[in-house]
Amino acid sequence: MSNLVFRFATIQGQNIHWFLKRNCSVTPAQLGWLYASLCVVTLAIGTVFWFQGALLVLPFAWLELAAVGIAFLVYARHAADGEHILLAGRRLVVELENAGRLERAEFDRDWVRVEPSAGDRSLIEVSGQGRRVNVGRFVRPELRPVLAQELRRALRNP
Repeated sequence: MSNLVFRFATIQGQNIHWFLKRNCSVTPAQLGWLYASLCVVTLAIGTVFWFQGALLVLPFAWLELAAVGIAFLVYARHAADGEHILLAGRRLVVELENAGRLERAEFDRDWVRVEPSAGDRSLIEVSGQGRRVNVGRFVRPELRPVLAQELRRALRNP
């Protein structure tokens, strides 16, 4: 197994890991600090206008902050989405995390099939023993065949 070279995987001892994550430029914690600073500045400006007699500025500032807050929550909910594929011994374990919900499937290495769901650039279907899981959401479509070939090669080489 030490002679295998992978583009997407890392080898740790006898195990091979694929960590496929969403490409997020801002973490949820950074987003929280950005939102807090936006609230402080917006409400300070709204309060100044309130005292100047423009009474509708502050309610619209609250409405704007609520809308931006909802958008940030939706973003933060999916920021940690990802796929973890682990090949350990005779088991292939696939974990999919979507909006905080974890889906896990285990396959016997000898009975796993790895193929595109529809065409070359579609998601990769990992199937076996009556179960199916689609992976590759966080890989560019043109690189999905490379990932599928990498999975197949790892499964063939015990």
